[in-house]
Amino acid sequence: MATHVITGAGSGIGAAVARRLHERGDEIVLHARDAGRAKELAAALPGAKTLVGDLADPAKLSWALSHQSLPDRVDSLLHIAGVVDLGPVGDLTPKTWLNQLNVNLVAPAELTRLLLPQLRVAQGHVLFVNSGSGLNAHAGWAAYGASKHGLKALADALRQEEHGNGVRVTSVYPGRTASPMQAKVHQQEGKEYDPAKWIDPESVATTILMALDLPRDAEVNDLTVRPGR
Repeated sequence: MATHVITGAGSGIGAAVARRLHERGDEIVLHARDAGRAKELAAALPGAKTLVGDLADPAKLSWALSHQSLPDRVDSLLHIAGVVDLGPVGDLTPKTWLNQLNVNLVAPAELTRLLLPQLRVAQGHVLFVNSGSGLNAHAGWAAYGASKHGLKALADALRQEEHGNGVRVTSVYPGRTASPMQAKVHQQEGKEYDPAKWIDPESVATTILMALDLPRDAEVNDLTVRPGR
């Protein structure tokens, strides 16, 4: 039975992936920002374990995890959590920049560092759910795009560093996906939100499981998913 550590399992793509892995009998360890959220996640998927730590404060993740029981092996670490706050460069404050960089880039790097021993034992898989903004940034998306461009660099470097240890690394670049985050983006853009126009989180989950389940003779490095409508 494989063990998967998942961030962002509370909604959208993360919830779909966690549910699919749980349904097929894998062991899932759900990351939560606080104890209350951890209880909610565990209640939704009976038998799931949780880890608590605030991604917005990555400097404290090591301390937080040192006071909790970590799995002996990790078959996959799925970085799916993310935050977005739009705005032109002329209006973005350091607080806005740092929050997105911390949650979207620094925290994934730190969680990966802390769980690398378990990933090496299992010859596991690190999967980063990036974004189309990690490949091309547009007006109003500077901070978010910078965090996601950085996430691509993290994944590319990690892949080369850990290849000899048998750890696979994949970046997934979804286009706009129907989720609470997308609803927030539309609100910030001042546009009406119609989830039917965008990718279903289940479709992105299918691509993620495909990458995870690929036989050991192959590795998906980069996977781009775009709306089909």
